[in-house]
Amino acid sequence: MTIWAIVPVKPLRRGKSRLSEVLDLDQRWDLNRRLLCHTVAVLKECARIGVVMVVSRDNEALALARSLGARTLLESKPDGLNRAVLVATLFAQRSRARAALILPADLPLLNEAVVETFLSRAQGTEPFLAIAPDRHGRGTNALYLAPPALPRFCFGENSFQAHCEIAAQLGRRCAVIDLPELAFDLDDSEDWRWMQTHSFSALISG
Repeated sequence: MTIWAIVPVKPLRRGKSRLSEVLDLDQRWDLNRRLLCHTVAVLKECARIGVVMVVSRDNEALALARSLGARTLLESKPDGLNRAVLVATLFAQRSRARAALILPADLPLLNEAVVETFLSRAQGTEPFLAIAPDRHGRGTNALYLAPPALPRFCFGENSFQAHCEIAAQLGRRCAVIDLPELAFDLDDSEDWRWMQTHSFSALISG
């Protein structure tokens, strides 16, 4: 049995709309492509991860993911992203995955060492849940599940607290793991300027 990494992805031409004051539509499309490629490449290099699956309603994103060697799952529009993540984790469970790692595709500081560190810390007697919050303490930037499924997911506003509450309701031990590289998600123009100032933009600008 192995760990499955599941990556939810918004449509490449619609994602990162909050960056519109610093990037035009084509630049945001290119940025979203680069972030997805970066995320899949990092996860494919991690020895602990056996399967990488990208979940999206965007056929372009799914085709790109397949070209990088990832499995894909088409999100059904009426059901939403949380339902698609649920379906992906149930599929991982039926495929005898030991655990699932759910990561968004907008973590520009993500690297193999950070993923390995997170997974090393996310060890515990099952059932177990480990979560990495965003830097505001509201969002979920990494979610580790062993066994790999939950009855529901709450990605979106205030998802960190919601996922912690689900763990408590299920009686799962929950570990909060703070790592700076996981806490930083590229979301708005302030984030972009920080990236430029700290010379990290090379990670996503080619």
